Amino acid sequence: MSLTINIYYTGKDGSARKFAEEMVSSGVVDRVRAEEGNEKYEYFFPMDDPETVLLIDRWNNQEALDIHHKSPMMKEIADLRDKYHLHMKVEQFVGRK
Repeated sequence: MSLTINIYYTGKDGSARKFAEEMVSSGVVDRVRAEEGNEKYEYFFPMDDPETVLLIDRWNNQEALDIHHKSPMMKEIADLRDKYHLHMKVEQFVGRK
């Protein structure tokens, strides 16, 4: 079973894109991708909404996702989200391998 989480980050004046750029430049994205169980962690930019960034985050099981959610990186991510005043919408999908 794999879990795919789509997170839509929405802000104003390009803040969502700046958030994604800082996530990459600060190394947080590379560290998440290196976590055991992470299968995908990629940002996308919707063509029809320049104020939103989509993160597609996939984990190979619930345990790996739970460990990630308890990691110190989650505070870093939350702090950056607050810094850029972003709102989130989350969708989760369960797939079979």
